[in-house]
Amino acid sequence: MSKRKLYAAEYVYANGAFQKDFAIVVENGVIAEVGPSLKVSAAFPDAELVRWEGKAIVPGTVNAHNHSFQSLLRGIAIDKSFMEWRDQALYRYTPLLDEEAVYAGALLAFGEMIRYGVTTVSDFFYVHNGGTAYDEAVIRAAKDVGIRLVFARTMYDWSGAPAAYRETVEEAVERTRSLAVKYQGDPMVTVHPAPHSPHAASPEMIKAGHRLAIELDTPFHIHVAEEMFEVEETLRYYGLRPLHYLDSLGVLDERMIAIHLVWLDDSEVELIGSRGGSLAYCPSSNMFLADGVTRIPDLLKSGVKVSLGTDGGCSNNRISVFEEMRMCALLQKVSRLDGTCITANDVFRMGTASGAEMLRLQTGTIEAGKAADFTAVNIHDLSLAPKRELFANVVYAMQPTAIAHVVIDGKLVFSKGGLLTVAEQEISSRVNRLFEKWGGA
Repeated sequence: MSKRKLYAAEYVYANGAFQKDFAIVVENGVIAEVGPSLKVSAAFPDAELVRWEGKAIVPGTVNAHNHSFQSLLRGIAIDKSFMEWRDQALYRYTPLLDEEAVYAGALLAFGEMIRYGVTTVSDFFYVHNGGTAYDEAVIRAAKDVGIRLVFARTMYDWSGAPAAYRETVEEAVERTRSLAVKYQGDPMVTVHPAPHSPHAASPEMIKAGHRLAIELDTPFHIHVAEEMFEVEETLRYYGLRPLHYLDSLGVLDERMIAIHLVWLDDSEVELIGSRGGSLAYCPSSNMFLADGVTRIPDLLKSGVKVSLGTDGGCSNNRISVFEEMRMCALLQKVSRLDGTCITANDVFRMGTASGAEMLRLQTGTIEAGKAADFTAVNIHDLSLAPKRELFANVVYAMQPTAIAHVVIDGKLVFSKGGLLTVAEQEISSRVNRLFEKWGGA
């Protein structure tokens, strides 16, 4: 049987629009050709034909910020203030986490994402428990379900956090470096340093993370200005607002992927744009935790590249990037009282190509040479009618029921309503057994 596959569909989203009767040729996990079905079929007569009738193929979405273990805690500490949520969900349950739990949480998070058309995730993981075994459990889960993973290994030394989060600067650097070297060249896993935040990482830890990113030639990730108390802290301790503080450390540059950026003033908006920084924006999480509204149109205007993330499963509580596209657009429109301030094209790009670009991955669009990561949606699903407005409906109306097939690295990982890699009942059983074991803890 030919190693090439030709996926033909009624529509393919390529070159910035839905193209009718297009096809995609995939070879060794990479898109070899995209074009009109008849032309592509003639050029690749030996390719195995996969015809998806009544389907439209779109790029797989990129979840630029997640905490996989938090999916275990979904529904816990709802309707609370940020500090109550943190203490009652994260800090309360962290001591119960072991490798089995971390693996189960990652299976749950990544499996659910695939169901919703996510093909790449950046998992900002900080429950290290004095080593890298828990980190490896997350990576193993990603490989088992078949999702493309950026492992943003968190560097965390704030004394007020649970012990499982904390490391010395030297430990964090060495463990992060060893993981990055181990997975160097792996097409499905890359490791980035991720100093947690100005609140939870010391100046030495933040600078060490930035130095390591330069050494490894990767981006680095950091939470910035999610809550107003973080701004107040940097002003109190350093006499600077968060982005000016990070700039004073010499780490605000094109490698920085900042998460949230809710509480910025005008000078910070201009600063991060001038330095070439990026943002992983998590609108649903910001709403759920009552963080505030990030100034997305202003950041885009200043030159900041913006991607979309779901954040953790207990602060959202959904993990669909298509959902975040809709939430991003609606939240910006209503907060500005301006229906034109952001468009469907803007948010679709944030959830696909922009996320891939800032993570330095060859995915996020359907074109020759890119990774074969894409999703087929059922154009007869009622949430996509009328199909004449297919693009607008994908962004603003589509429900998960429309997701028909998901391909990652050229492999079909979701089809006919279920994962093809790990049984969904096995995942839910693992999670339920954990809570039985934890009992009333």
